[in-house]
Amino acid sequence: MRETIYAIGDIHGQHELLLDALALIELDGGQEAKVISLGDLVDRGPDSRAVIETLREGIAQGRNWQVLMGNHDRLFEQFLRSGVITHPKMRPSYTWLSPELGGRDTLASYGVDVTLAAEALRAAALEAVPDDHRAFLAGLPLYAEAGDCLFVHAGVQPGLPMAWQSEEDLIWIRDAFLTHDAPFERLVIHGHTAVLAPEHRGNRVNIDSGAGFGRALTVVAIEGTDVFVLEEDGRKRLTPQG
Repeated sequence: MRETIYAIGDIHGQHELLLDALALIELDGGQEAKVISLGDLVDRGPDSRAVIETLREGIAQGRNWQVLMGNHDRLFEQFLRSGVITHPKMRPSYTWLSPELGGRDTLASYGVDVTLAAEALRAAALEAVPDDHRAFLAGLPLYAEAGDCLFVHAGVQPGLPMAWQSEEDLIWIRDAFLTHDAPFERLVIHGHTAVLAPEHRGNRVNIDSGAGFGRALTVVAIEGTDVFVLEEDGRKRLTPQG
């Protein structure tokens, strides 16, 4: 029998949606289900702290869960580590603390006074964010290979082996990956670029359905290269478009 692998799209601080997704997975696959979260645990939503704690505790308790690094997770980790709030891939007018990015929402979930200026804000954050959360974020892998699929937050640079892929591409890439229509070595399961509903493009499957913008959090079950969206009334096959 083919192993069933479950993947969760970009969570963005939506803890209640995460709990619902984990409940659907357990109903479908039991407590031993293999689960891969595609990153962007934090920002925009109301309870990034609880999202991190739920996933960290589950792994510590022996759940077969793996959590990947998203660009928002790196921005949070980078802010705590160095105070940097920008990245070349961001719009020049944005920082991690801009309302559009949602960094202040993440800090608020830790009880930080987000009206503070950036320097004081970092000092308050270092007091508020537990060391085990910082270690968890810093240790997140950039991708996972399982079965017939590659799991990654944003995508890959077409034509490059995984050993040559950069972190910047794996957690930030868009156009070069999204417009590539030839097969990859494995079916790529990714998030990062929010869509209205999960999309199967033949060579890749995008499961970021916009939880960070008040929409659904998508969870899928994958068997070989067959992909099924988990919903309250059961599995719905996700078929390739075009």
